[in-house]
This record gives sequence, structure tokens and C-alpha cells, in this order.
Amino acid sequence: MAAHAYYKELLNFCARTLKDRDSAADLVQEAYVRLFGVQQSGTQVADQRALLFRTARNLLTDEYRREQVRSHQSLEALDEAQQPLAPRHLQPEEVLAFSQYARAVYLAIESLPPRCREAFVLNRFDGLSHQQVAAHMGISRNMVAQHVIRAVLVCKACDDRFHGRAAASAPAGHGADTKVQRP
Repeated sequence: MAAHAYYKELLNFCARTLKDRDSAADLVQEAYVRLFGVQQSGTQVADQRALLFRTARNLLTDEYRREQVRSHQSLEALDEAQQPLAPRHLQPEEVLAFSQYARAVYLAIESLPPRCREAFVLNRFDGLSHQQVAAHMGISRNMVAQHVIRAVLVCKACDDRFHGRAAASAPAGHGADTKVQRP
């Protein structure tokens, strides 16, 4: 039997489910397109009716799922007080506070002596080991450790000041007196 012989039966089946004959006709057309695509690929279809109905059922399921996703209430229709908030980290105040914090840490790192800053950046940002930093800079591993410790203490002092905690003792003259304004 030719595939077009099942058209009316398939259309009636889909129209009963969708309760919309035009949408059902579109869905049946898509089922036929897929059947013909399978046949064009060289695959032998033993039972065209079964394939058409299975394809239509799958398309109906897909349509139902799409409708469930679309069935939520529009955010524009909600009052401002009912609209969901953006995650905390995307709130303007949080973005500003983080930006100010990042700037304070950046300035603290920039306040370090050049060789100390270089060792710290190579170790903490570029991921080099103390040995690799020492080889790169032509200094001892112990000197790298001292530079990194000094930089960590300056960053810790900056963090303490920014968050209003009692200042930890930072090495004198190495950024400890850098003022950071909290918003």
C-alpha cells in the first residue's frame, strides 16, 4: 500500500490529539517528510504505516514538551516585585564591590618591588614552581620563597583592610600602608 493512503487516518489521529487541524496537518507533513527521508537514504521500510504513526507520536511528544516550556508566565507580565532577581554575584552592588576589591588587590601587587612582584606573578599566576621561578629569574629558591611570602602578606593585608578586619602585620614598606577605600 502506498504511503499516501495513510494520510487521512494519520491526520485524524493527530487532530484528535492536538485539537487543531492545521497544526495536525503540519505535523503529518513533517512525518511524511521524515518517512521519505528514510527511504531516500536507501533504508528499506517494511511497514510505512507503523513508521508514520511512530514518527507522528514522537513529533506529538516533542510538541507537547515545547508547549510545556512555553507555557510559563512571561516575566514582562509580572509586577516588578514578583520578578526573580539575578543571582547575587550579578547584582550591581556585588559587581561593583568585586571590581573595587580586584582593583585594590591589583594595586597591592603593583606596590611590590619589581623582582618580588615578578616572582609572585610567575608563581601564583603563571603556575611556575619555586624552582622554575628561581631558574627563570636567576635567583635561589629561598629568595623566591621570600618574595612570594612577602607578596602573600601584602595581599592578605589588603584583603583585611578591604573587608574591615584588623590589619595583620605586613612587612614594613611593602604596600602595607596602601590605603583602600571600602564602598
